[in-house]
Amino acid sequence: MQLPADFIQKYQQLLKNQAAEFLASFNNEATAGFRLNPLKVQAQYVDEDCSQPIAHISNAYYGTINGNNIDHLAGWIYSQDPSAMHVAQFAQPNPHERVLDLCAAPGGKTTQLAALMQDTGLLVANEINRSRARVLSSNVERWGLQHTLVTNNSPQELAKYFPEFFDCIVVDAPCSGEGLFRKDSEAMQYWSLEYVQKCAQRQRQILIEAVKMLRPGGRLIYSTCTFAPEEDEQNINWLTQKFNLTILPLHHYEGMDCGRPEWGDNNLELRKAVRLFPHHYQGEGHFICVLQKAGDAVATSTAKMNTTKLPNLKLWQEFVDHTLVDVHFDSLIVQKNTLYNAALEFSQHHPQIVRNGLMLGEFKKNRFEPNHALVLALKPTQFQQVIELEAEQFQHFIHGEALIIDNQGYNKGWVAVSFEHKIFSWGKLVGTQLKNFYPKGLRQ
Repeated sequence: MQLPADFIQKYQQLLKNQAAEFLASFNNEATAGFRLNPLKVQAQYVDEDCSQPIAHISNAYYGTINGNNIDHLAGWIYSQDPSAMHVAQFAQPNPHERVLDLCAAPGGKTTQLAALMQDTGLLVANEINRSRARVLSSNVERWGLQHTLVTNNSPQELAKYFPEFFDCIVVDAPCSGEGLFRKDSEAMQYWSLEYVQKCAQRQRQILIEAVKMLRPGGRLIYSTCTFAPEEDEQNINWLTQKFNLTILPLHHYEGMDCGRPEWGDNNLELRKAVRLFPHHYQGEGHFICVLQKAGDAVATSTAKMNTTKLPNLKLWQEFVDHTLVDVHFDSLIVQKNTLYNAALEFSQHHPQIVRNGLMLGEFKKNRFEPNHALVLALKPTQFQQVIELEAEQFQHFIHGEALIIDNQGYNKGWVAVSFEHKIFSWGKLVGTQLKNFYPKGLRQ
């Protein structure tokens, strides 16, 4: 790999006798990993090779996955760089907390945070870029999350709605992407010494807004996928000087380096941060630091803000009675004929919302049509009818085709559709025909 000359010179000066090994690591293949969704699956039930667990990460393994197979389509697995997995793991969100993933797309940390929270409390996943926010929302849906609010706001806009609101905030900041060089050669085209400085300044603006949204006693997790001291140690040193924040110690497992005080105004507290270099740790590289805001550390409640009266409740209840088992939602709202179980309810003013909790379905004339998100969020035992497809049927179904089946023993109406005992879609039985409700945007 032909690294930029300024990059080589910079890290030769910074790393000295370690520079040669660090720079040589960019010629190695990128490291791949994936996580299982503990809300849905255990390792023995997936088709992937789970023989190489990633140490100290819950439900994580080294290896490459097929994004078109049933494990992925059913939301059982998620592909993610092993280094990046440590961000959410070090955040250690507790069940029932209020957690913000401020720069969340494409959703790796969001899905991991939700899994660690056991899909309880409130998780707000924000992304400033609209198209990336839609990708984030799609991954939240596939993971089957019920208590996640996906927003599309700048940090400055979001801070207006959530002053001192969150127990835990993760800022995996947009950065110069030096840890992406091995898996995305285009990342090098953007890189320059000036771009590093620009990123560092942008990160400070994001951090200012994040501190506004963090409650007293709350935790701020700052991370980047770059090695630049300007974006890492220097920003943390600046942050602790500007705000009443304390750096918390992180356990440095094998292969993890300490933060470098000499790169951050000789602030010795920076040693508590974690650096993941690709020549020491099997991953693409990351910087992670956890800080705590001064003040009362008592966790806040996740009580809802407001309630909305429901039209068409009878149609929803009829659907539940005929299709589901032991399903109860207590935060139902209707927006433009779409029924949600809201992660958070607002009175009037609210941020730009892409997905508010679990989208249950849509009222159409005198009927209720369930949303794809609902079928992915429920357990197999919560459906009255599940139709298991054979391999050939599965291939036809994900292409969008209806199927003719032996419907003996099945009642007409909505059914969950499964392959390898992994539910991935709605279908509707009409006589011997299984109508296809697999979303058009996901068909292969």
